[in-house]
Parts: sequence; C-alpha cells; structure tokens
Amino acid sequence: MDKVVLITGGTSGIGLSLAEAFLAEGASVAVCGRSRTALDRFARAHPEALAVRADVTVPEARAALLAAVDDRFGRLDVLVNNAGTFVERNFAADGDATTALDQEIDLNLTAPIHLTGEVVRRWPPLTAIVFVTSGFALVSPTRAPTYGAVKAGLHGFADGLRRQLAPQGTHVLEVLPPTTDTPMNAGATGAKLPPAEVAAVTLEALRKRRPMALPGATRLMPAMLRIAPHALGRRVARL
Repeated sequence: MDKVVLITGGTSGIGLSLAEAFLAEGASVAVCGRSRTALDRFARAHPEALAVRADVTVPEARAALLAAVDDRFGRLDVLVNNAGTFVERNFAADGDATTALDQEIDLNLTAPIHLTGEVVRRWPPLTAIVFVTSGFALVSPTRAPTYGAVKAGLHGFADGLRRQLAPQGTHVLEVLPPTTDTPMNAGATGAKLPPAEVAAVTLEALRKRRPMALPGATRLMPAMLRIAPHALGRRVARL
C-alpha cells in the first residue's frame, strides 16, 4: 500500500491496531496523541512511523500536526479520525451531569470535523477519510447519552460528506465498532472485541470502498433497527 496515513489517537486501542495494520501493508504512517509516554513507546516500537504530540481540539496543534506530516512525507492520502473519549453521565441522578461537556464534544465531534476540513483544503483530493464512531451512534447507551449524541453527530457528518466528496473520488468510510478491548473500556464488563479485529474489518472495507465497516456484533445493527428497533433499544439499555 503506497499511501500516507494519519491516525489521530493512534498510540493505543483501535488507533494503535489500525496503525500497525497499515504499517504491515506497507503504508507510511503518522500518529498523534496527547501522552508523551505513549508516543515514545510507539516510536520505539515503530521507528519508521511518525509520532507527533498533538491535542486535536487545539487549532494550533492541528496546524503543527499537519505541518509535521507534510515535512516528513510531503503529502497525505488517508485521514483516520479515531481520537475520542467515553464519558458516563446520569442526568437523573447527578447534580451536574454536564461537567466538562464542552471538552467531550470538542474531542468527539468538533475536532474531527475541523481536522477533516483542514486536511481536505491542504491535500485535495484525498484517497479516503475514515471516521471511527461507534455502534452507539445508531442506538445511544443509557449510561452515556452524550456519547451517543456526539457519535450520532459524527455519523451524520460522515454520511453527508460522503456524498459531497464522491465526485472527486474520495472514499468516506465510517467504522462502527461494538465495545472493544481498549483502555477506554477497561471498566466495562461483558464481551469485548479485540482491536485488531476492528482494524482488519476497517482495512477490508477500505479495499472494497464500503460506506461502513461493521465489526463484530454491530454488523447486525442496521438490520435490527429495521426489523426490531425496540428489542435493540432494550439490549443497548443494559449496556
């Protein structure tokens, strides 16, 4: 794969598995993250890749990140918007369920939209833009309704952007993982999909230019939403 790929939040979890999968296929890879320790660990393991410390919610940091990619590789072909956070909020019980809400929205929704716009302006036309959302973009989780809301917003953005960029040949892919075995889900109980499986399904969807990648149990969600939406809602309510 003769492509240059940028993955936000690429030092752990799904982002790390995606970075390693792209590297295994011969792509040039850049990752960003906020943890210097995680970035250093990634750089030691993958010296051929570029690891940049950047908070994608900060405009100046996004600009510096793209400049670093340009300096190293001279172009970008694939943008993977993966960075995100999961925050539980109980509006029925908490005195202030909106604490740090702006930061959650910035990281999960506003920042990937801004970064996408900046990348599209700088390197048109891209080969592909990937948004890692969640199965919760389709049915919001009871314990984290704002997470469902922002992922649904990103789902809508990807859907509209796909039609806008189709004439220039840019593939817009949305990845909707189920609960995955990542640091973000360390406290979650029940089955967790290995992040390497999410990465494998994602690369297959890119090869086949599918609009969505549905790893694990999420592959059943679109059909269940049509056939038995209330049953799906009750199942998600337990998560």
